[in-house]
Amino acid sequence: MPDNLLPSAPGPIGVFDSGYGGLTILHSLQRSLPDADFMYLGDNARAPYGSRSFATVYRFTLEAVEYLFRQGCHLVILACNTASSKALRSIQQRDLPRLDASRRVLGVIRPTVEAVGEYSRNGHIGLVGTPGTVASQSYDIEIAKAYSGFRLSSRACKLWAALVEAREADGPGADYFVRSDLEALFAEDAEIDSLILGCTHYPLLLDKIRKYIPQGVEVLSQGDIVAASLVDYLRRHPDMDARITRGGSTRYLTTEEASAFSELATMFMGHPVKAEKIEL
Repeated sequence: MPDNLLPSAPGPIGVFDSGYGGLTILHSLQRSLPDADFMYLGDNARAPYGSRSFATVYRFTLEAVEYLFRQGCHLVILACNTASSKALRSIQQRDLPRLDASRRVLGVIRPTVEAVGEYSRNGHIGLVGTPGTVASQSYDIEIAKAYSGFRLSSRACKLWAALVEAREADGPGADYFVRSDLEALFAEDAEIDSLILGCTHYPLLLDKIRKYIPQGVEVLSQGDIVAASLVDYLRRHPDMDARITRGGSTRYLTTEEASAFSELATMFMGHPVKAEKIEL
């Protein structure tokens, strides 16, 4: 479909992630906006994104955003820290004017940073994320702009997302890598009082994360933060709110085999999920 023939009728809110992690965001969005329609797209066939180059993540993310636009979405949430850090700004500045300047693509990093100040008591922030997110320094830049004197210590967790994608989040291997990476992070700054889970896969490791962090450290899981930010955004932008269909439905799309995605998504969401396989 040519760019200038994108559907103009109201449509669902698009939610994109490289794989399963964005389901943690979707779950919170559904609770906060129970009457809204959603379309979830997981690029599971090419996941994880964390170790891929900026150019590759940008290309993959743009393909997904364009697909969701063609399906009628006027608003797309990049429920993926790697995509938010490596692709969001380019899509907003370069591609939206070409595709449709009235559409919006939002990420998860800025809402998370805006919430940090409500959690931290001493300004010592920890971040665990994929190598791509950490290397982008997106959190460093946003925190420096928002808070004077805050210190951010980051740890690139090379295997956490892969463990989740491989359905090993409950296994002993996950314990080893979660403990090892957290010990290294807190060795860098023992005063960290707030920990950002800078990958939407990581809430699936939350029990293990809590086991290996010092008592009293606040954990910022992005689902509720992003959901509250979106509710506020729609309140401030009634024109976009009016372009969202309201039926309380969710359509699940994946680039891998639909049955495999449906099985894990059903376990995570707590209700039957029937996914459709699509090509990007």
